[in-house]
Amino acid sequence: MGPGRSGERVVGLWGALARTWVLCWAFRVEGSVPSSSPPLKSYSFGRSFLGLDKCNACVGTSICKKFFKDDIRFENWLSSQLMLPPVYRMWYLANYTDSESWRPVVLSRLISQSLHEESDRSICSWAKRSRSCSIEAVLRAMPRFQDWARSNLLLPRMVQGLATPMLRCPSQRLLDRLVRRYAEVTDAGSIQMKHFTEKDKLRLLYTLSVNQHPLVLQMFPGTEGWPFPRYYGSCGRMMVWTSTRPIRDVYGSSLEIRADIAYQLLHITQGLGSNSLHFHLYYTSVTEDMFATLEDGKLFIVDASTIGIIDQLEGIPPDPKPEQEKESMDVFSCLSGSCSRPPPCSSVRPSQSFTLLCRDLLPKLLTPQDARAGGLSRDAARLLGACADKAQADETIAAAAQALMDLLKPLRPCSLQFGYRYPECSL
Repeated sequence: MGPGRSGERVVGLWGALARTWVLCWAFRVEGSVPSSSPPLKSYSFGRSFLGLDKCNACVGTSICKKFFKDDIRFENWLSSQLMLPPVYRMWYLANYTDSESWRPVVLSRLISQSLHEESDRSICSWAKRSRSCSIEAVLRAMPRFQDWARSNLLLPRMVQGLATPMLRCPSQRLLDRLVRRYAEVTDAGSIQMKHFTEKDKLRLLYTLSVNQHPLVLQMFPGTEGWPFPRYYGSCGRMMVWTSTRPIRDVYGSSLEIRADIAYQLLHITQGLGSNSLHFHLYYTSVTEDMFATLEDGKLFIVDASTIGIIDQLEGIPPDPKPEQEKESMDVFSCLSGSCSRPPPCSSVRPSQSFTLLCRDLLPKLLTPQDARAGGLSRDAARLLGACADKAQADETIAAAAQALMDLLKPLRPCSLQFGYRYPECSL
């Protein structure tokens, strides 16, 4: 899967969206560097592929012009018949240009195409309509959206009942940051939604309900030091961000490469839990697909869909009573394909992210064979076990994670390949 976002540009577009477009795409051999003038091929391109036919139950339209101008081109998913890639895929490799150079990006849906279709059917079913209905009309008629339409501020009660992990215990400060950093509207930067049209509000609410990933990338951009890839924008139900390399690709690499990844995992996890903004970003689950690296080895979180957020300044509000939670449930609560919500924030321990990381991912990077070969201290296994043991006190788990970082740091490689570590690592 999977990190600023450009503002929305919709003036004059909707007439074009009523037609079928022809876009030019580039084919290049996998693994090669995109040239400044790649060969062009023409492809008949429909709105349904991007999900534009579903707007405003979509992410946005901020990057549509890049598609129309042929500034985003598929990398290697074109068939010999010059057809579009399979619609069932969750993501696609592509190239993006800002008129000066080409760079690899990922085109991704919020959820799989099958889940999108199931979600759309559930909207019609909720309204007791036929299998095909105007999903936008149904969503606009919901009391939750009517509340959004009348308000110029995004308030905690307006997101109660959504399954989004980062909204399990939302503070007003967190919601203000969400609105201020929302890049799918013009004039982003205000905590008030006076400049939001109703379609802007519906797109934001829909995205929050389906997958928080693009919003986390906007709220905590990599340009400000956060470990998330750059978010370029969206078009329909497709979003675009920086392409990366999955960490599973390094499992067979040398110990120094794996030690570097393990160190970065612990380091960014530590930073998510303690930072100058006083937001505690924590993992609700950990998989290898959550993390990836750039060509220089720098690690990023490329799937932020399961990250929870606790405001350390405003604290954790009281958990709603079961009857209150039930009353707040509506069609928006289940659009992600599941109606289940993460455990309450009051159950989240400060060491939760370290425990999940040390239990579910680090053992794939640091193996017993490394210790037997003499490259890794035998203390690593002990520290890894202590870090993964949720029966230990939070202080013990944090200390084990820090000691493991100290052990791994000298093993990290120092070469010109690892430019992200300059000037710490320079030859």
